Amino acid sequence: MSRHVLVTGASSGIGAACARAFAALGDRLSLGARRTERLAAIAPGAFCHVLDVTKPESVERFLAAAIAANGPIDVLVNNAGLARGVEKIAEGTGEAWREMIETNVLGLLEVTRRVLPAMIANKGGHVIVIGSIAGHKAYAGGGVYCGSKRALQPICEAIRMETLGSGVRVTSIDPGMVETEFSEVRFRGDRDRAAKVYHDTRPLSADDVAECVVFAAGRPAHVNLDTIVVMPTDQATPQQVHRGGR
Repeated sequence: MSRHVLVTGASSGIGAACARAFAALGDRLSLGARRTERLAAIAPGAFCHVLDVTKPESVERFLAAAIAANGPIDVLVNNAGLARGVEKIAEGTGEAWREMIETNVLGLLEVTRRVLPAMIANKGGHVIVIGSIAGHKAYAGGGVYCGSKRALQPICEAIRMETLGSGVRVTSIDPGMVETEFSEVRFRGDRDRAAKVYHDTRPLSADDVAECVVFAAGRPAHVNLDTIVVMPTDQATPQQVHRGGR
């Protein structure tokens, strides 16, 4: 029986890869993103709708439309998120910080709080959160981004405790370096600077992360993978990356 899988931030990168991976399994998809023009081509036949997770009214409209189209949500993939800039704390203006916290933390909460009650009532469901190695290890210039990703760890832990006995599963997928539009977004469209992040090393692909997501969602109902940390072989910490010499 196919599942209703809902993916936020599905227009590119890990979100798009997750959509393709679940579509290949025959699941019913609801895809949300701000760049809706990209969605239809990612998984033909999927329900696509504009979504800005920082706006509660946008979240409400998206979820209502998705449930009307595909029924109760079985798997929620909380993927929408971003990094913006590399400001040190003493040099920050606050604008980028608010954008990251509103998207990565509050946005995730706005979606999840509206999906969980039905999962609890239905005695099952799976909340999957796309975290980051940045939530485990901080680095200079990334304090607020790292903080926003670290916040997801206790949020996931609390959801597990609060839904215990309901059949709801909660998984955090925390990747290291993934070659997507992530760095281009962080550097506000500076493609040359973004390319240097991945130069002469072997980062993960979005499909690598999507495989972890699909694997976690495919475990038997009595099995919950709490956290999957997936790293490139060429990376030890956010700032320790092996380049060249292979």
